[in-house]
Amino acid sequence: MTGREETTGSRTDRADGPSDGRATGQSSAALVAALADARDLPDAPGRLVALERVAERADAAGDVRSAVDARFALIEAYLLHGERWRLIEPLRHCRAAADRWPALLTDAEAELLPRYQRYAVEALLGTPRVGLDQTRLLLDDLAHRVGADGPDAPTVAELRCRVADHLGDEPTARHFYQGWAGTRPGAAGGCPGCAPARRAELLAGWGEWQAARTELEASGTEAQECTDQPERALVAGLLPLLRVGEPEQAAAAHVRAYLRHRRERSAFPYLATHLRFCALGGHLERGLAILTKQLPRLDRPTDDLAAMEFAAAGALVCALADEAGLGDRTVHRPAYAERPATELDVATLGALLLGLATDLAGSFDARNGTGHQSGRMAAWLAERPAAAAVPLPADDDPGDEPSADEAGADEAGGDEAGADEAGPELGAADTEPDADAASEREVMALTVDMITSTLDRRGDRYLVDDGGTVVGRWGAAVIQFRRAGERGEVLHTRAMATRRLPTARRAEAYAFCNAWNHDRLLPKAYAHNLDTEILLAGDVATDLTHGVAPAQLLVLVDAAIATGVAYAEAVADLP
Repeated sequence: MTGREETTGSRTDRADGPSDGRATGQSSAALVAALADARDLPDAPGRLVALERVAERADAAGDVRSAVDARFALIEAYLLHGERWRLIEPLRHCRAAADRWPALLTDAEAELLPRYQRYAVEALLGTPRVGLDQTRLLLDDLAHRVGADGPDAPTVAELRCRVADHLGDEPTARHFYQGWAGTRPGAAGGCPGCAPARRAELLAGWGEWQAARTELEASGTEAQECTDQPERALVAGLLPLLRVGEPEQAAAAHVRAYLRHRRERSAFPYLATHLRFCALGGHLERGLAILTKQLPRLDRPTDDLAAMEFAAAGALVCALADEAGLGDRTVHRPAYAERPATELDVATLGALLLGLATDLAGSFDARNGTGHQSGRMAAWLAERPAAAAVPLPADDDPGDEPSADEAGADEAGGDEAGADEAGPELGAADTEPDADAASEREVMALTVDMITSTLDRRGDRYLVDDGGTVVGRWGAAVIQFRRAGERGEVLHTRAMATRRLPTARRAEAYAFCNAWNHDRLLPKAYAHNLDTEILLAGDVATDLTHGVAPAQLLVLVDAAIATGVAYAEAVADLP
C-alpha cells in the first residue's frame, strides 16, 4: 500500500496541555520511563500487558498525557498483531481525553484518531467478538466528526455500506454504495489503490460480475503505487472473470496472485477466493494441493471471517473432489496445541471444514441478529463449476520451500505436508539465468519470507517467533528483523549487545551512545535500563512503502548486520 509508517507522534514535553489540575502537559518521569520500557519489550503478549499496566497507572495518577501515549502504543501493538477487535477501549479513552482537552493531542495524533476509529469499525466485519451496538456508536460518532461534505464522507459511506452488507441488508448497502463509488478515500479512508478491489469484492458478492470487472479495469495509477497490488485486484477479479466467460484470464490472474499469497500471512483472507476459483474453474487437483499446503494456516487465521471463508471454500473443494471420485485421497493435518497430527481423507476433511464454517457463521449471525452469514456460506457450498477447465499458465516460482509464516506454524504444532502445489495441471518452468536476474530486481512488498530468504542466501542461522520477528546471533550481537508500520512496510532492525553494564555505569553508557550517534550513522544507539543492568541496543528503520527488490533487501540486511556487529563489538571493548 501507499502509506508511510504511522506513529502516534506523542510528546511528553508539551507546554500547551491541560492546566486545570487534572492533567499535566508534561508526563511524570516514572511513567515516561515505564512506557519506554514497555515499548522496548519484544512483540509478544507480555508487551501488551506492560502497556496496559502503564495506561492504568497513568489513569490512577491523573497523568492524561501518559495515559494517551500508552493507549496509542497499545493501538499500534494491537494493529501489529492483527487484533483490531481490541481497539475500541483504548480508542474510546483517547477520544474522551481529546474531547475534554482539545490541546492535548499532537497534530499527528489528531490525524491518526479517525483512521484508528475506522479500523475499530471494520473489526465488526472480521470477528463476532465486537458488539454491534458498540460499532454503530463508533460509526455514528465518526460520521458526526467528518461531516456530510468532508473529505472522509466517502469513508463513512463505505463503512455503512460494508456493515449493511455484512448484516444482509442489501438495499441499504446499495444506497450507501452510491456515496462511495467513484470517490477517492480521505485521510482516514485507507489505501486509495485498494478501494477499487474492495468495491469489486462487494459487487461480486451481489452477483454483479460485469460491474465488478469494470470497477477493476477503471482503477488508476494509485493502484500501481500500492504494494498490495496488482495481486489483490487480480484475486478480486477471479470469480467475475469466470462468470463472464473469460476463464483463461482468470487462470492467469490466479497463478500470478497465488505465487505471492501462498506465503504471506497477511494474505490469508485471499486464499478462500483462490480455492473457490479452483473449485468453480474445474481445477480440483490443484485445489486439493493448495488446501493441503495452506491448511496449517487455519489454526492461526488473521481473523474469524477469513477462517470461516477459508473453511467454507475448502469444504467446497472437498465436496466437488468427492463427487469427482477423489474422496479417498488423504490429506495430512499437522498437530497443533493439544490436537495430534492426523491423516484425513478428503470427505472427512470436508465435513470438518464444513462444521467449522457453520459454527463461525452461526457466531456472526447470533451477534448480528440475522441469518445472512449462514446463508452466504450455504450459497457458496451449493455452487458448481462455472466454466470448463482451461490449462493453467506455467508457475514460474523457482522453489517450494516453506515460508517463515509456515515454519512458525510448524513450530507451533507439527510438520506441514510436503504437497506439490503445482499438481498435474501446473508444471514449474525452468528458471533461466536472465529470469533469475530479473526476479532479483523485481520490486515487491516486504514479507517475513523475503527476510528469511535473504538470511538463507547469506548462510545465517535464525529463529522466527510467533509474531513474525526473525532473531539471530552474530558474534557479540543479537539482531532482530521485523516488519513494522500499519501494513508491515517498514523493515525494522534491532541489534542488542550481549554484554551488559551495571546500572552504576549509567552515565558512561549514555556517554558511549551519544558518542556513537555523533560519529556514526547506523545503528541509532540507546541505553535501556533493566533493573540491575543496562542493555545497550541500536536500531535501523527503513521505509519500504513502495516495495523492495530481493537484491536491495540483501544490501539492507548486510548493512544492518555489519553495523550491528560493529556496535556490539564496541560495547564489548568498553573497559
